[in-house]
Amino acid sequence: MDQNGVYQYLGPKRGSMYRQYFVKGRGIRAASLYHALQEPDAMTPEEAAADWNVPVQAVYEAVDYCTKHHDVLRQDWEEEEALAKANGDDIPPPEALRLREANS
Repeated sequence: MDQNGVYQYLGPKRGSMYRQYFVKGRGIRAASLYHALQEPDAMTPEEAAADWNVPVQAVYEAVDYCTKHHDVLRQDWEEEEALAKANGDDIPPPEALRLREANS
């Protein structure tokens, strides 16, 4: 991020339903990089950068962005959950239901 608060590696993704930022030109959500650094299988920023094939500075920007814009991430998540529910995508597959009934 530069001195004016503008991200070099992150920005909105044109045509995306998400408001959260992505790595420019890559389609990788900033939240994906941020979550790679969280427990239980936390990576270092350098490991995440290598794993996602992005500059380590992009990982640092993702951490900065996600910690400052938690509200945007939550709104995106809530909208994604509501859309899944509306489409019936939140219903477990029949195999899972059968297994659940068998174990009851």
